[in-house]
Amino acid sequence: MSSSNATGHTLPLDTMAEEKRVRVLFNGEMVADTRQPLLLREEGHPPVYYFPRSDIRSTFLKSSRTVTHCPYKGQADYWHVEVGGRTATDAVWAYEHPLSHGPDLSGYAALRWDAMDGWFEEDEEVFVHPKDPFVRVDTLQSSRHIEIVMDGIVVATTDRPVLLFETGLATRYYLPKLDVRMDLLRPSDTVTRCPYKGEARYCSVMTPRGPAEDVLWYYSHPSPGLSALTSRVCFYQERVDRFTVDGVALASEPGPE
Repeated sequence: MSSSNATGHTLPLDTMAEEKRVRVLFNGEMVADTRQPLLLREEGHPPVYYFPRSDIRSTFLKSSRTVTHCPYKGQADYWHVEVGGRTATDAVWAYEHPLSHGPDLSGYAALRWDAMDGWFEEDEEVFVHPKDPFVRVDTLQSSRHIEIVMDGIVVATTDRPVLLFETGLATRYYLPKLDVRMDLLRPSDTVTRCPYKGEARYCSVMTPRGPAEDVLWYYSHPSPGLSALTSRVCFYQERVDRFTVDGVALASEPGPE
């Protein structure tokens, strides 16, 4: 998504009003709570929520000397967030005098996602960054035949996968646990989060050559709308010896889960 400035040049960013409640938690306090967020989408960056300044609790903000500059948005001033003796440094910024050719962010401020303890869209927790309304995540039941081989051992074979399609990413194949050699799996400490799918946990596969670390993942409690992923696991096709779909080997396509 982009917009044009007064000279006709296309800017690699734009804002859109969201009709949802967004809240931010830090050290046990809701430091921001709005029903009128702006979502900034900027090319090459995750989306960012901007809050009306009146919807950020000013009593938790302490001025910072940090200043940055963006060629599209202008000069950003920063604040620390201090709650109950805990500080998130330079966790809030605002473009108090945005550039005339950029998005009008006057009266708004943003919070650094990873500096906060929790983010909520309505009553659902969201991870990593806001959901981009132009990204789709769909699942489809399938009867394709999947076979996964590691070190000469068939570690999974099924005719009932769920295929996950996510904008810009390779198709992923989620397999029923009953069709996977669960006796070869060992839980890992690795945890990742996705704004669209939720929290993923990982397993290693024990092979004759030793453990293959973090070869597959699963979502114990996938995000609403993706219940088809429950009780299923997904293998990195690029980390196994052979991954075939209807007898055809998939090419390795590294990428996020």
